Amino acid sequence: MAKALPLMIQGTSSDAGKSVLATAFCRIFAQDGYKTAPFKSQNMALNSYVTLDGKEIGRAQGVQAEAAGILATTDMNPILIKPTRDQESQIVVHGEPYTNMRATAYRHDFFAAGLTIIKEAYQRLAARYERIVIEGAGSPAEINLNDRELVNMRVARLADAPVVLVADIERGGVFASLVGTLQLLEPEDRERVIGVVINRFRGDLTLLQPGLDWFEQYTGKRVLGVVPFLPDLWIDAEDSLILHKYHGRTEAPKEIDIAVIRYPRISNFTDVDPFFVEPDCRVRFVTGPDELGEPDLILLPGSKNTLEDLMYLRENGLEQEIVRLHRAGRTCLIGICGGYQMLGDVIRDPHGVESPLKELSGMGLIPLETTLARSKTTRVSRGIARFAGQRIEVEGYEIHMGQSVCTGSASPFIESGQHTDGYWDKERWVLGSYFHGLFHNDRFRACLLDAIRQRKGLPPLADRPSFVRLREEGFDRLADHVRRHVQIDYIEEQMRLFAEGKHGARTS
Repeated sequence: MAKALPLMIQGTSSDAGKSVLATAFCRIFAQDGYKTAPFKSQNMALNSYVTLDGKEIGRAQGVQAEAAGILATTDMNPILIKPTRDQESQIVVHGEPYTNMRATAYRHDFFAAGLTIIKEAYQRLAARYERIVIEGAGSPAEINLNDRELVNMRVARLADAPVVLVADIERGGVFASLVGTLQLLEPEDRERVIGVVINRFRGDLTLLQPGLDWFEQYTGKRVLGVVPFLPDLWIDAEDSLILHKYHGRTEAPKEIDIAVIRYPRISNFTDVDPFFVEPDCRVRFVTGPDELGEPDLILLPGSKNTLEDLMYLRENGLEQEIVRLHRAGRTCLIGICGGYQMLGDVIRDPHGVESPLKELSGMGLIPLETTLARSKTTRVSRGIARFAGQRIEVEGYEIHMGQSVCTGSASPFIESGQHTDGYWDKERWVLGSYFHGLFHNDRFRACLLDAIRQRKGLPPLADRPSFVRLREEGFDRLADHVRRHVQIDYIEEQMRLFAEGKHGARTS
């Protein structure tokens, strides 16, 4: 019944490079003329993507669909798990909130229903596409979870997919992680692994070669490629595991200093990615008042638990320092989604949507009252931003449980038909919006940064990069990079052999 040839990418750990490699294969297969779709049965991430019909999926699968040149649908990520508190998550099924569940309840009570949802979604994709690039999660060797897992080898068996195992050499112990993972797999699952890819290599390949030779002899598995680290690849990261790399960045001071507040439940942090490519911007993620300094711009990003993240800022002193800097007129302040809500007067959660806290006062910098509702707003949005004397077309996406009302002399930031969004106070330089992806709009970002430069007595920059173009070029750059370093022809051969049921014909 299914016509698609699947390929599954699994890893020895989280953040091994599965999402990026899956994105590369989506682009490669599409370039080669195959109608290609991504698939991740179950995704745990706070970095979301909104489909054209207003549904919510993991951001990685949305980006992979873009790399494949197709529109994303919820079949590509039918189950999304969004952590709200320790041991509790919101379960999103086909783009809509299903319920909040504890980890043990999800594992024991949702397994059968989840497996049915996954099978049906995969079958629909397999009937429509010629290639499906499947992404696993974590590691397939998590033996304490494997009897009821829904995202690794069970999915590989469901799709009868060959598996490429990816390991990150930057972590150290790459051969131990690969060998250990293979040895912990069940024999039938180990047989399904057609080879391994070593990711993020930065050294001399001749020094690694003895290890590669040993690995192939010891395991009988082929090394399909060693992929060198590829810098400045502006493709959205899947989840906050990548944030340690942002947090650890050490850049020389530049003309515009941007501090991004990193709270425990930060979501859609890739909103700030475009600032990293700007020649005059230094971007820092900060978690405490001692790290804040006196930035030109403070960004409060989205949050999956706005009340408790605001309490985190309040208890560690970061909120007080943000308010002090802003009221002293030294710092511009922008809040997106949950960060927008924090800037207001009050946040209410009468139904316990995110937290046991029923009400919390905000920072009081925007005349805004927010009430968290049981229903979630998810939509692709477009409108006209009124900023710094200009009217700028912008587009983005919204994902929020809160409904916000301006109670004072409102100055709406974005007009979209009958709908308005956000707040902009040009005198006090405070801005809030529900628009994720706002800074991906090249013209708006240039206008914002040049306004900050003017405020500092600096001339505007005549030539700024287009993040939209860099991101699209990144897909081709990534695909070319993987083609050079991975045995694509061999992988294609194995995909066909699996489809023909010739498992015994595979060779190492």
